[in-house]
Amino acid sequence: MGAALATGCAVGPDYDRPDPALPGGWAGTGAPTTRGSATSARAADVARWWTSFNDATLDSLVERAVGANFTLKQAGARVRQARASRGVTAAGYYPTLDASGDYRRTGSGGGSSDSSGTGTADTTRDNDARDLFQVGLDAAWEIDVFGGVRRGVEAADANVRAAEADRHDALVTLVSEVALNYLDLRGFQRQLAIAHGNLEVQRRSADLVRRRARGGLQSGLDVANADAQVASTASQIPGLESGARQAIYNLSVLLGRDPAALLPELTPDKPIPTTPPEVPVGLPSDLLRRRPDVRRAEAQLHAATARIGVATADLFPRFSLTGSFGLDGEDVKSLTNWSSRTWSVGPSVRWPIFDAGRIRANIQVQTAAQEEALYGYEQTVLVALRDVESALIAYAKEQQHRAALVEVVTHNRTAVDLAQRLYGQGQTDFLSVIDAQRSLYGAEDALVRSDRTIATNLVALYKALGGGWEAAPATRPAQ
Repeated sequence: MGAALATGCAVGPDYDRPDPALPGGWAGTGAPTTRGSATSARAADVARWWTSFNDATLDSLVERAVGANFTLKQAGARVRQARASRGVTAAGYYPTLDASGDYRRTGSGGGSSDSSGTGTADTTRDNDARDLFQVGLDAAWEIDVFGGVRRGVEAADANVRAAEADRHDALVTLVSEVALNYLDLRGFQRQLAIAHGNLEVQRRSADLVRRRARGGLQSGLDVANADAQVASTASQIPGLESGARQAIYNLSVLLGRDPAALLPELTPDKPIPTTPPEVPVGLPSDLLRRRPDVRRAEAQLHAATARIGVATADLFPRFSLTGSFGLDGEDVKSLTNWSSRTWSVGPSVRWPIFDAGRIRANIQVQTAAQEEALYGYEQTVLVALRDVESALIAYAKEQQHRAALVEVVTHNRTAVDLAQRLYGQGQTDFLSVIDAQRSLYGAEDALVRSDRTIATNLVALYKALGGGWEAAPATRPAQ
């Protein structure tokens, strides 16, 4: 209502949404893949992207993290702060009314001087002392003629949108961190399974070598090499166990729990989640809507533009309506006497004449801040484009890497079988068996790490696209 009653224009520049130059498509969507998963330029649905892994445990972890993560709750509190600050600014539309009460005892006069020569002073009582009681109401309304308040509210609205984008950014980051730590956990567990399997095979081979050495059929060098291979594989296991345990600790904290809270749930092995057959990425123009950092940068640009108007309004006069009503008397009873009332009403104007250039300097400050915000927005858009393209190429190339590793594992398994057969027939030495087993273990471990990397690259792609409850990031309860 106050805004409707206030007439006049809003000084300062009006905000025009920037229109950055964007490519028509992604260079990375044309990259060939060999694993079956591919990217597509069709419209992306990334609101609940983690469900594409078809892992119930991951789905549960994400849901619980969104409800309990303390960093996300902090971001929600900042949204509420921004909304409350907007209310403080919008209060400038409306008049203010203050109640006051006052009591004073006043008087004049003092003691007489000593005229008898006795050294004593004769004081007289102050007969002019009186009590004064006052109560009243004071009202004031500064009319927003030149739009200083309106521009301030415009800036506050933009700050709210920036805070909401920050919360969405925290949400996207949280979901990504949960998924990455979960994929790390499953990757470490798979590596552990391969390490334990190879260790068992290598121990059996070492036992065989020792038995043959006791029969004089094997040299001590072969025994030493076999034992060294067992020790080398065993040395990898503690690091993998440490990585798996740390991933569980990270997940627990992301869910707002103590570090060991999820150990019973997550310690049992599960496979690395598989990636979907196709990943839709949409068009580059979709990033302006989906990426929270882009939306935040745009909101900050809008707020900076509006603050120029706030500063410019200080150049113009301020018009106010003021009024007061009160009762006063020498005792409390007089405050109920209507004849003791006082009142005043009237307009007022204030116009800065000389301020040593303070106002114009402030306008220059806000104009430069808007220019900085514009450059920041343009840089944020470029970074968003780079993030998606980088994630696309990493996702595609890692699938090619994995395809090559599958062939390596296949050939190494053939080599191990052949080396063991030839060794059993006495046609080769045990060093060939050790080399083949070592190569197989390295290839299998690399294949598992590639599986995990493909999944984590997909998470990075979804994060670059701005995925994670994009439709309504500010409406979820109790964040």
